[in-house]
Amino acid sequence: MTTSIIPSVENLYDVTQQHQNNRGYCTLYWRRGKLLVKPLGRVKQPYLPSLDSKRSLVECLQHSPVSLVSIDPKLGEALLRFWADACEEAQKPIFLSIPAGNKQPWRQLQRLIDWIAALVLLLLVSPVMLGLIVLMQVYSPGSLFCREWRVGERGKLFRAVSFCTTTKHNITPLGRWMRKYGLDNLPQLLNVLRGDMSLTGSCCWTLEDAVQLNKLPEITASWEVEAQSHRLHLDSQTL
Repeated sequence: MTTSIIPSVENLYDVTQQHQNNRGYCTLYWRRGKLLVKPLGRVKQPYLPSLDSKRSLVECLQHSPVSLVSIDPKLGEALLRFWADACEEAQKPIFLSIPAGNKQPWRQLQRLIDWIAALVLLLLVSPVMLGLIVLMQVYSPGSLFCREWRVGERGKLFRAVSFCTTTKHNITPLGRWMRKYGLDNLPQLLNVLRGDMSLTGSCCWTLEDAVQLNKLPEITASWEVEAQSHRLHLDSQTL
């Protein structure tokens, strides 16, 4: 059963474009555990102070029956990253709300082929990866791996793993050499094993790509929210 928690009239505001940068201003719809995050229109909307802090949003998501979050790329890269970080900490899957593409009838077979190929390749290149880790520890000590948000199949956001090739300010000489031969992306074989991405087929997009394109034609949308879904207020412990 759908639940709608709406604040009283005095908590509603006329929201214009100047408020769009405030995380508390957005439109939320949900039905059957699925939450859709959309930009505002020029209508009265509830202000959501829970969105001003990632900690507050994480707590709301953790105490809610929401099982899946879908977010509109029109909200911008900063808000996409804000929601993605919160959903990751709250252990809630998050997808981009994007147009549905053509379904691939051989997806299960392709997934099996990708898994086998990634496992074989990972076994073959594991000595190379171990050698790179040793070189990185010697010539550029610091973080070994970077985890950046990418958009995968059906618009799902996931962390792509790669070797760190930069310091706080610049790319390292070793990192430049690794990038030249694509060695920094070897850890992404682990993402293929997890099913986050494919060795073949469509590429993975960055959040910046998703915002600029606002349409990822080769990715199938994860779910659609019905037009009658209700607006949701996150100040309650129960969504």
